Amino acid sequence: MWAVSETLDLESFRAEARQSIAAATSTEGLRELATALMGKRSPLALFSRQLGTLGEAERKVLGQTLHAVRTELESELDERRTVLAEAELAAELESGKLDLTEFRPGMLPSPQGRGHLHVVTQTRDELEDVFVAMGFTVAEGPEVETDWYNFGALNIPPAHPARGMWDTFYLEVGESESTLLRTHTSPVQIHQMEVAVATGTLPLHAVMPGRCYRRDTPDARHLAVFHQIEGLVVDRGITFADLAGTIEAFTAAYFGPDIHSRLRPAYFPFTEPSAEFEITCTICHGQGCRTCSQTGWIELGGCGMVDPAVFAAVGIDPDEWTGFAFGFGIDRCAQMRHQISDMRALIENDVRFLRQF
Repeated sequence: MWAVSETLDLESFRAEARQSIAAATSTEGLRELATALMGKRSPLALFSRQLGTLGEAERKVLGQTLHAVRTELESELDERRTVLAEAELAAELESGKLDLTEFRPGMLPSPQGRGHLHVVTQTRDELEDVFVAMGFTVAEGPEVETDWYNFGALNIPPAHPARGMWDTFYLEVGESESTLLRTHTSPVQIHQMEVAVATGTLPLHAVMPGRCYRRDTPDARHLAVFHQIEGLVVDRGITFADLAGTIEAFTAAYFGPDIHSRLRPAYFPFTEPSAEFEITCTICHGQGCRTCSQTGWIELGGCGMVDPAVFAAVGIDPDEWTGFAFGFGIDRCAQMRHQISDMRALIENDVRFLRQF
C-alpha cells in the first residue's frame, strides 16, 4: 500500500538526514541544510501535504511519525549548531589572538619605559602630604550632588544671584530637588560637618580633594573639568589670622620660601568675611608675564570665615564654634609649581609633555 511505502521512504529520509546533520562542518552550511530538510519544499513538507489523501487511521499513524521525525531532526540540528558555533568562536579567538611574548626569535629587545602618575595626580598626592603634615585629615565625597549640598546648605538658596558664579552641569532638574555635577568640593565640607555633629567629633580639621565640573571655556588658566582641594577648620576661638597664617604656611611649604601669599577682599556666600588669595607668580617671580596678566600675582583660590548660616544648616552652634574654609585648584598648583604657561596642556595627552614630570 502507499502508506507503507511512504513510511519506508520517510524512515530512509530520516536516516539520511541524521547523517547529513552529523557531517555538517559550518553553521552556514547547517543553516542551508536545515532549510533543505525542514523547509516548504523539503521531503517532510511533501509527506505532510499527502496526509490528506490517506484514510483516517493511516493519516493518524503517518502524522505521528512525521511529528516524531521533525522533532528529532530539530533537536539534532540545535545540538549540531551549538557544537559548530562553539568551534567557530574558538577558531576566531585563536586567529585574533595577540602575541604578547616580550621577545621573539631573531628580534632585538626594544627598551620599554615605565609609566607614571599624571602630573595632576602627583600634585594632589603632594598637596595631601603637605596638609597632613600640618595636622589635617583627608576626606572625599560624591561628584554627583543634590542642589541642597552644592548650593542650599552653603547659603545659596534658589534664585540667589551668587548662583551665577557657577556655570553648572545639571543632571536632573526637579521641583523639589535637582541633581548636578558638583561645581566645587564644598559639598564635602557639609557632609563632614554633618558627620562630626552626628558623632560628636568636633573640632574638625580636614582637606577635601576631588574633581569638579563647570561650563567654562578652556583657556590658559581654566578647564571645564578641573581638580580642586578645599580645607575646613571648625574649632573654638578660630580667627581670620589663623586662616591667613595657614595659607602662608602652606604656600611656603609647597612652593618654596621665596613664594608668598596675599589676601584681597572678595565675596562668597558661604564665608564672611571672604577673601581671594594669590601667590607670587612662579613663572615670572613677580615681574609680570602673560600667565599672571602682568600683575606678578596669580589667583590661587578663595577663602574666608565660615558663615554662621552654614553652621546653622548643619546644626553647629555658631556662638560656640567658629571656623575658616579655603579652596583652590590642584591643576592651578601644578601649573604654578612646574611653570606651565597654558593649563590646556594638562589634558592634551602629549607624551612629550607628560614625560617631563
